[in-house]
Amino acid sequence: MDTLAPGTAGSAADPARAMRLTATLMLVLMGAIFIASKQVLDLHPAWGFMNAFAEAAMVGGLADWFAVTALFRHPLGLPIPHTAIIPNNKNRIADTMADFLRTNFLTPAVVARRMQGMNVAGAAGDFLIDPEPVAQDGTRSRITGGAAELLAEVLESLDPNRLGTQVRSGLATQFAKIDVAPLVGRMLENAIADARHLPLMDGVIRWAGLTLEDNEDTVRTIISQRANAVLRWTGLDERIAGSVLDGLYRLLAEVLVDPDHPLREKIQEGMEKLAQDLQHDPATRERVEDMKRDLLQNPAIAEWWMGVWERIRMSLIRRARDPDSALGGDMRKGLKELGDALHQDARLQMQVNRFARRTAVGVATRYGQQIVQLVSETVKRWDATTVTDRVEGAVGRDLQFIRINGTLVGGLVGLTIHTLDVVL
Repeated sequence: MDTLAPGTAGSAADPARAMRLTATLMLVLMGAIFIASKQVLDLHPAWGFMNAFAEAAMVGGLADWFAVTALFRHPLGLPIPHTAIIPNNKNRIADTMADFLRTNFLTPAVVARRMQGMNVAGAAGDFLIDPEPVAQDGTRSRITGGAAELLAEVLESLDPNRLGTQVRSGLATQFAKIDVAPLVGRMLENAIADARHLPLMDGVIRWAGLTLEDNEDTVRTIISQRANAVLRWTGLDERIAGSVLDGLYRLLAEVLVDPDHPLREKIQEGMEKLAQDLQHDPATRERVEDMKRDLLQNPAIAEWWMGVWERIRMSLIRRARDPDSALGGDMRKGLKELGDALHQDARLQMQVNRFARRTAVGVATRYGQQIVQLVSETVKRWDATTVTDRVEGAVGRDLQFIRINGTLVGGLVGLTIHTLDVVL
């Protein structure tokens, strides 16, 4: 059985019970007055008026008590026909409520008409500009704090491996659609035109020098192995290797310090040709695409991305839960800018309001039947006691006023009839 929601029927029960007690005590009082006045009718004519009032008041009070009680239960527990109306007809009441909601609230025409004059965007903008006072530390309000905590909980609740794999797959899919070669070719061509390739060229030359220095022994070994036995016997292979290394070091140094060195020109010509081939040579473009596909399919790249994604995820969670982080300030700033735009931009307001109206109409069209069906099925699942308690708790106080008014009106009618009888 469904329980009463806090603050609904339960909170209305005490006033309703007080009014029920008042109406009952008034009926008992009329009965006492009727019995007492009946004993002293001969003492003074005024007692006749009092007796007539009390008698009619009892009739009116009892009639209205019967009518009010018959709505919710059988009076005195007797199965009188057409009593306990609400419990016996709860299914029909549920269907009627659902039909009322469908007809008056959840039809597309009604929703569109009611939202026509609503400025949803303006109201949202006013709220975002100044949603509520910030916390005492001045860091963030409840809306930004709640949004940050929600972000942290969402990131924690999702499977990090699965989410990281999905993000990686999405990025890989989008990257696979990009024709990398022409893009790199245009970037290299623009860099050469603006002389922005020179620091890169210098960096490559320095890298070549450092690499050569780190691999001197390997170079000496290769030269020694390629030299004949005579050269090795005389030790000339060592001198040749030293000369080769010295020549390479000197060449790299000259290329590095001389901006007009011929080798630099050759390197630049090669870079210019590479830029053109990346844009226009099908074979070069196909080789680049093959390299891109191999890179995307490399398991090492997948492992690297999962590590990057996990660091990003944990960083976002820490920032979201840290009241001193910039995340709350960034969210407040972003929400305020959005609020200013919604508040001041009439065109944006019109678009947002149109979207909200169409969304509401769409919800009413698609899900209106399910909503009213939910209401109907919920009421039908309630037992008779629950239906009675909820309806009586909602309107019981006013129903007791009917009993009180019936008692008073009945008494006045009886007094009027007795007066006319005496006068006439």
